[in-house]
Amino acid sequence: MSSTDATNDPALTSWVESAQGSDFPVQNLPLGIFSVGDRRRHAGVAIGDFVLDLTAIAELLNEEWVEDLSQPVLNGWLSRGPEAQDALRSRLAEILSDEQYRDDVEPELIGQTEVRMHLPCVVGDYTDFYVGIHHATNVGKQFRPDNPLLANYKYVPIGYHARASSVRVSGEPVIRPHGQRKAPDADAPEYGASRRLDYELELGIWIGEGNELGSPIPVAAAAEHIAGYCLLNDWSARDIQAWEYQPLGPFLAKNFLTSVSAWVVSPQALAPFRKPMPARPAGDPQPLPYLDDPDDRATGALAIQLDVTLTTEQMRRQGLAPHVLSRGSADAAMYWSAAQIVAHHSSNGCNLQPGDLIGTGTLSTDSDTGLGSLLEISRGGKQPIALPSGENRSFLEDGDEVTLRAWCEGSGVRIGFGECVGRIVSG
Repeated sequence: MSSTDATNDPALTSWVESAQGSDFPVQNLPLGIFSVGDRRRHAGVAIGDFVLDLTAIAELLNEEWVEDLSQPVLNGWLSRGPEAQDALRSRLAEILSDEQYRDDVEPELIGQTEVRMHLPCVVGDYTDFYVGIHHATNVGKQFRPDNPLLANYKYVPIGYHARASSVRVSGEPVIRPHGQRKAPDADAPEYGASRRLDYELELGIWIGEGNELGSPIPVAAAAEHIAGYCLLNDWSARDIQAWEYQPLGPFLAKNFLTSVSAWVVSPQALAPFRKPMPARPAGDPQPLPYLDDPDDRATGALAIQLDVTLTTEQMRRQGLAPHVLSRGSADAAMYWSAAQIVAHHSSNGCNLQPGDLIGTGTLSTDSDTGLGSLLEISRGGKQPIALPSGENRSFLEDGDEVTLRAWCEGSGVRIGFGECVGRIVSG
């Protein structure tokens, strides 16, 4: 588990003036893949309002790193593991805080508005979990009021294998999916566009070093296999899902698009914001030994603030501010930690690989102000949301745009994740 080091010092400042007070101070330094115009995509680091082109400062970096950082994806770099990532982070913190490097490095800063961001990794596999206990309870109550959580929930981190090919970076249009829908009072299903399109507020976990097939990752070592975090929106067609999910779970209702934010926020950047996992309520079982680790209990939660906003076409025409749908925190939402997710995923010998993506599942707090999906906010469509434009929403309409944001903040430092944005278009 990452502990704080010199790169987390709140007193550290950058000669990049816009870094101070931004989501991307010198204490953050997330990696991403970018391009400018028709130039080849490669690695950069966010600092203030800029992206620093890492290939352009190759002479200031370890020459062993440059080949991986010049690639159009970060899989090779992330496979090097935490030691290399921490060494690069330390070097970048030095370069961006020490004035002696300014003349050489400043010309290689490119405005974030001038670049195109790309998916950071080739996603070989994508797995979505269900560790948000308040979300699981809220959804369960809609179908099983007297028994919202199934018997296995508090023993097993529930997950399913999702579709890697439809993972896209923030900004990709959300094409309304079609599928079979069956109204409760209908005799048979019909095929058509989803009428109950929803978002899901999640964190994404990027895998760095993998494990060999047949060699589980112990929970005490699982954090060393996490290369970074992002925001994740697992768009969901609730009407299609309700009809198709039994007995094997989600299929077409989920696999049409998953959006992720562009920057990979490192575990080291989040080290000052680790906190104990929430105490399990009286009567809840303790984790089985393969999921139990004292360090993870003490520091496995992350104090990440989460925010979801919505704009409609009419709101944008009227110049209205985005409507806040949700504000909450990850540590108040997750029943299982990131390390427990990784350990359980590999516990049967499943081999994780660099660039694999894991979703936490929808993160809702126990408050109505921190619900992570419209399914919960509108109580399954029974309580539509009133918007400042005079419109109402139970689920998403064409032209609606959902924006996820996340950050950690303390000691005058804000570690931001960037945005995860998607706008609905008709299919």
